This record gives sequence, structure tokens and C-alpha cells, in this order.
Amino acid sequence: MAEQTACTAGTRADGPGRPDTGGSAGPDTGARGKPDAAVVRDALGVGVAVGLSGFAFGVTSAGGGLTLLQTCALSLLVFTGASQFALVGALAAGGNPFTAAAGAFFLGVRNAFYGLRLSQLLALPRAVRPFAAQWVIDETTAVALAQPTRRAARIGFTVTGLSLYLLWNLTTLLGALGAEALGDTDAWGLDAAGPAVFLALLAPMLTSATERAVAGLAVVLGLVLLPVLPAGVPVLLAALAAPAVLWVQGRRRGAGPRRPGPVASSGSDESAEDGR
Repeated sequence: MAEQTACTAGTRADGPGRPDTGGSAGPDTGARGKPDAAVVRDALGVGVAVGLSGFAFGVTSAGGGLTLLQTCALSLLVFTGASQFALVGALAAGGNPFTAAAGAFFLGVRNAFYGLRLSQLLALPRAVRPFAAQWVIDETTAVALAQPTRRAARIGFTVTGLSLYLLWNLTTLLGALGAEALGDTDAWGLDAAGPAVFLALLAPMLTSATERAVAGLAVVLGLVLLPVLPAGVPVLLAALAAPAVLWVQGRRRGAGPRRPGPVASSGSDESAEDGR
């Protein structure tokens, strides 16, 4: 009886045999046996690797004409690399500031959907949520979702967010200060570092044919429209790839062959007539 009671206490109410996502089997181990040290190591690896690319943003932003204060403010307040690079790239190409800001905004909208998922996974106290929202980005979401328990997800989210935020802002400052020493930033190709990191994180997530079709069509739209539209606009129009692919898939399903329903035999008809 004691063993049955202990087993019941260690399971969730929504299903037998599932460990509590908030519990732990020991001081340093999650409910399914993943040590906290391993979670911290993985989170730091992501935070350091991506955080170093803040140097490229600092150089690109300063080389594109933004001041040191503006560059650092973008990293401190916006803190989403793809949107920051999109904004700076559009401004450096002579795009309208409102169009550039709109493109950066729509790229950042994805973080709102990440937040919906993480709010259920992390279940943070209300007082902490406004501060945690600043760290809801691709990297923290990927690390948190990869963890087996809520405890591990919280650790992964916190360590990734903290290390990446600090290092990204530090390297942004260093990059902006060293932009003049590097000279022509286009010759270094640093403006491609941010998008390359974003694509490296996105590629493993494209697991279905629909996701790959959306990504491929978005790339085609962006490349085709880039030479003919103002800077920032191709990014906005590339978002039409998702509804276009879904519409085509819906049409294919609706036009598919329909299976004929069961045909009543003559004997059944006769029996029905006899029963009336």
C-alpha cells in the first residue's frame, strides 16, 4: 500500500504513469533523470554561440548609419536578432523607416506565438511573466521545449535567456565601437551573420512537407521581389507564402476522389418495403 501511495503521488492527475513535470527525483536531477548540470551546459552552449553574433549586429548597425545609442537600444529593448538585422538592413538600403519597422515587427510577431506555448510549459508566476516575456525568442523557446520536465524547461529558459541577453548586448556594444576600425562592413559580410544564425535554428524545425513548402515559397518570393520593391517590403510580402500553401493544400483535399458510400442491396430494399 505504501508503494502504491508513493507511486500515485508521483504521477499527474491527467494520466497514470506520467511523472509530474514540476517534480524532481533529487536535488540535481529532473523527474526523468536529466541532471540540472546538463541542462545548464546545453543552455549556455546556445547562449554563448548565438550571443557572439551580436558583434556582427553592432558592426552592421553602426556601419548602416545608426548611432551607438540607437544600436545599443535596439539590442536592449527589441532583443530579437532577425528583426534587428531586418530593420538595420532595410534602413541601410535606403528603405522607408516605417516600412523597415513594419518588416521588423512582423518578423517579431512569431515570438508572441512562442509565448503562448511557453506560458503553459513554464507556468511562471504572474509577477515574473512581464520580465520573462523579454526573453521569449527562438533560442530560449528551442531550449525550453527540448527539456523533459517543467523544472528543466525553466532552467533551460532562464540560463539561455540570461546568458544570451548579457552577451548579445555586450557584443553589440563592442561591435558598434569597433565598426570604424573594421572599415567597410560589406566587405566582411557580417550583415549575413544574423540571418545565417536564424536559418540554422529554423532549418531543423521544418519537419513536414507543408513547412518546407512554406519556407521555400517565402525564399522565392523574397528573392524575386527584392530587386523591384523598396527595402523591407519583400519581407512583408514573403509572409503570404503560408496562406498560399495552405490554400493550395485545401484545394487539393477538396478535389480529391471521394469514396462511394455503401449501396443498399435489392434484398434490403425489399425488406424495407415489407416492413412498411
